[in-house]
Amino acid sequence: MDKLRNYDVSFSGLKTGKHEFRFEIDKEFFQLFDTDQEFTNPKIAVDVLLDKHTTFLEFEIKVDGTVKLVCDITNEDFTYPIENQIGILVKFGEEYDDSEEDVITIPANDHAFNISQLIYENVALSIPMKKLSPNVSDEDLEILEKFSPKEIKEEKEQESDPRWDALKNLKNKN
Repeated sequence: MDKLRNYDVSFSGLKTGKHEFRFEIDKEFFQLFDTDQEFTNPKIAVDVLLDKHTTFLEFEIKVDGTVKLVCDITNEDFTYPIENQIGILVKFGEEYDDSEEDVITIPANDHAFNISQLIYENVALSIPMKKLSPNVSDEDLEILEKFSPKEIKEEKEQESDPRWDALKNLKNKN
């Protein structure tokens, strides 16, 4: 947890207004989280814009860089560009609460806010579900499509129940 302190943004000594912070993250950052990654060799720059107000803080976190992904079709490594941006409103209250989507409440006596989890989520949301290398040819995609399972469209003839038809006729008369 101490290594995550490198990603604390101390706001207590800052004047009201806009302040910029920059972080460079790599694989060591992601090793701080005990999860398996879908990517390797991350080289990501994180730009944080803090707009400090008297009663709340606005964070805009932009990530920009590259990661290595494994293609789902060819199993080759390829470089994928990461670019994403999120905005978070941090307000002060009794205790920590992140139950709202874009609003986080922190204790009023806190002097810094740790953005490591927000950076992690920002990068994780930038990774596509379907990882296709730019080197995959149209022929490979056609072959894959040819042998992929197809949806079977069932044509259902709607046979109407005579009892319901009588009720529909009553509805139509009114």
